[in-house]
Amino acid sequence: MKRTRNLVLATVLGASLALSACGSDDSGDDKGGSDGDKAAGKIGVILPDTKSSARWEAADRPALEAAFKDAGVEYSIQNAEGDADKMATIADSMITDGVTVLAIVNLDSDSGAAIQAKAAKQGVKTIDYDRLTLGGSADYYVSFDNTKVGELQGQGLQQCLGDKDANIIYLNGSPTDNNATLFSAGAHSVLDKVSSYKNVGEQAVPDWDNDKAVTIFEQLYTKVDGKVDGVLAANDGLGGSVISILKKNGVNGKVPVTGQDATVEGLQNILSGDQCMTVYKSAKLEAGGLAEVAIALAKGEKAETTGTTEDSTGNRDVPSILLDPQLINKDNVGDPIKDGAVSADDVCKGSFADLCKTAGIS
Repeated sequence: MKRTRNLVLATVLGASLALSACGSDDSGDDKGGSDGDKAAGKIGVILPDTKSSARWEAADRPALEAAFKDAGVEYSIQNAEGDADKMATIADSMITDGVTVLAIVNLDSDSGAAIQAKAAKQGVKTIDYDRLTLGGSADYYVSFDNTKVGELQGQGLQQCLGDKDANIIYLNGSPTDNNATLFSAGAHSVLDKVSSYKNVGEQAVPDWDNDKAVTIFEQLYTKVDGKVDGVLAANDGLGGSVISILKKNGVNGKVPVTGQDATVEGLQNILSGDQCMTVYKSAKLEAGGLAEVAIALAKGEKAETTGTTEDSTGNRDVPSILLDPQLINKDNVGDPIKDGAVSADDVCKGSFADLCKTAGIS
């Protein structure tokens, strides 16, 4: 990835919030402002699923809705529920309904590229959100630096393991998700340099399916007779699957596990000591970036970017806004709560109330 770091994110958010027009979502219209104030276009966003991570509906949707409403732009946000055919149908419907800008979180690059090609034929601008569509034709890409996400996961696991001899199992994300490839590459770039670490098992989890992850990890765990000292799990959902098997074998809390997304479950697992770390990617920042790009395109303008991202399949560099992720562990577990990503009430309920107090979360 090629990037420049001189763009202040406040500019991204400020640009996305400075417009005044009309707002709507998939549940109906909520229009405001005069016709003369309306943005020229309509924005469609298709989220991938509800199963791979809680973030899409719990964090991204409300953040995007807030950004678009504040910007006063007409929009529709829908979820493909993990079905590539359903995503294609939603995209067709949105194009028919007059969206001029379409943002997708692809389920795989082939289906994503097909959606973008069809949109382009209809004169619709497209944006890759969070995941790059390899071989696609997106005009822009908005995401976090996903190689750095993996690097933070590797660094977090190394901090928890130290430099002692350690057997590590890698539980990677979906093989059809380019981000998962970048996460894995980033983690390996850190952990492979530690001569005392040994990779004793590695497997990707189809569709980021947490249920499949339970079976896959248990098989990897059994194959090495439970001789595992650390687990590089690609997100909090997969981390939770790993922890369930570690609990079953009475070793949870003794084997460091990584994660990503700073979900309620992930933060609770960090508080309890079952999870070593997670990676926080602010949905507000990412949604702000998407809003800035989408609104500029809806107005027929070019968007400011932080650099480009290489699409090796399409042999092109995609103009991008790439944001910096944050490593979260027990020392700063309250940061996502302070930022409004999740609520203290959700994280600190029940048996976690005292753990939150100890961590300074209220």
